[in-house]
Amino acid sequence: MLNWGTMGVFLAVFVVVAIVGLRAASWRSGDLSRLVEWGLAGKQVGFVAGWFLLAGTIYSANAFIAIPGLVYAQGAQGFYPVIYTTLDYILLFVVLTRFWIIARHRGYVTTADFVRERFGRGMAVLVALTGILATMPYLAVQLYGIEVVIAQMGIPVEAALLVAFFFLSISTYLSGLRAPAAIAFLKQSMLILVVLVGWIAILPQIGGLSQLFAAVHQKTLQQPATFSDILLPSQYLAFSTQILGAALALFLYPHTITVFLSVKSHKVLKRNAVALIFYSFLLFLVVSFGYLAIAARIQPSATYKTNAILPALFMHFFPAWFTGFAFAALVLGALVPAAIMSIGVANLFTRNIYREYLRPACSEREETRVARAVSLLSKCGALVIILFIPITFANNLQLMGSVWILQTLPAVFLGLYTRWFQRGALMLGWIGGMIAGTWMLVQQNFASFSAFQFGAQPFRVYTGIVALGVNLALAVALTPMLRRWGKPDGPDLPSEIDFQVEPLLHSASSSGAKLPEGGQDGSDMGSILPGEVARKR
Repeated sequence: MLNWGTMGVFLAVFVVVAIVGLRAASWRSGDLSRLVEWGLAGKQVGFVAGWFLLAGTIYSANAFIAIPGLVYAQGAQGFYPVIYTTLDYILLFVVLTRFWIIARHRGYVTTADFVRERFGRGMAVLVALTGILATMPYLAVQLYGIEVVIAQMGIPVEAALLVAFFFLSISTYLSGLRAPAAIAFLKQSMLILVVLVGWIAILPQIGGLSQLFAAVHQKTLQQPATFSDILLPSQYLAFSTQILGAALALFLYPHTITVFLSVKSHKVLKRNAVALIFYSFLLFLVVSFGYLAIAARIQPSATYKTNAILPALFMHFFPAWFTGFAFAALVLGALVPAAIMSIGVANLFTRNIYREYLRPACSEREETRVARAVSLLSKCGALVIILFIPITFANNLQLMGSVWILQTLPAVFLGLYTRWFQRGALMLGWIGGMIAGTWMLVQQNFASFSAFQFGAQPFRVYTGIVALGVNLALAVALTPMLRRWGKPDGPDLPSEIDFQVEPLLHSASSSGAKLPEGGQDGSDMGSILPGEVARKR
């Protein structure tokens, strides 16, 4: 049944969002016929915009739709995103800052650009294909999150999805990364308000924290086989390896790398790594809505199961106008990362497949035109998955995507610190990890964990970590063997100086580039053209 009050507020918010998204091309104006301008917003995103954009990328529909439902169904094990995202900010502070510096030196747009210069074209194309393959189902799940929310209002899902798809496509096609950057401010502001108001308003109505924990513990007693309000000893290894795998995988996805490379300085990244910890607290409140739904006796949807728990909770407790506002925030929570995912896929395909193998002599304008077309095609592919393929299949593919993207870690993250690996060994390790991870997932009917037996003690480990272990074991064992057989390592173009920020500062000074306001420390290097320092050397 159509809820006119909820839908009215929802549509009003989206009119504002549409205007912001379509006018985003004029934000920090640049030549949008250049890929670095269209796909990376000219590498000029500052601290405040970066804070909203990074949060808008990391916290997707999975965090706001699927995870509260997981906590509702399984209990304590569903809180793993709170821990892994907190660990990710340490990774951002250390590893991704190092990647940003070398990317600014060498003019990289993707992780595959770095892998090409360090380990060769073969490994680079594997990294590019893996990123595209892993992102597509992730993009489809964002559209599924939109579908879940829209269905609660009684709007015809297919029509609403097509409208959302059209808005998403036209805004990113015209404005590139500037569109989600502009919308992210609205999205995060609305989500913060919705989450805080949700807790303040709902908790007293269910009797406070004591009644909340009593209801959750009662469910533990009633469903001990599937639900637990505290982490059990038998879950420790599975829980910890899932955290490790998710933390390592998040920053390997092309959409997160796209956002990192768009910020204008390594210091912006470091400051955001500290400031984004606020969102770990916010995420804790979001996933805890699953417990609020248990105490409020909210029932799962017949169609969307526990994925509809959070929208159903808001419909139960709030008037139509606020529910419409909350639903708009949740839909934006999926639209922003979906836009960035399509741009990340477009950057990878254009730079590391089209330009590398199909049209090496293509102009910068042609490169950007292809990227725009690919971003549109990627969204079309995700829409086809949602409309015509059972969503269970898309979710299963996303599980595979997390396992697959982890197999790029040796070449990308470890490659930032060592050149020891032989490129052929890395490729064989990637093949072994991909085969092992995919085979384990299929054999376990797409369960996230692999079961093992050590003596009489069974234990479970996150499948992505097992596959990564196979990958690393092969790469480490085969590297000395291949070198002994005379297989050449090939050229390694990045030098140690490319990992240091001081040459960037020297280049800015010697070229007359304007240093940042109040920044004699050179904290804003956005005025330096990509690759300028490399050319000066």
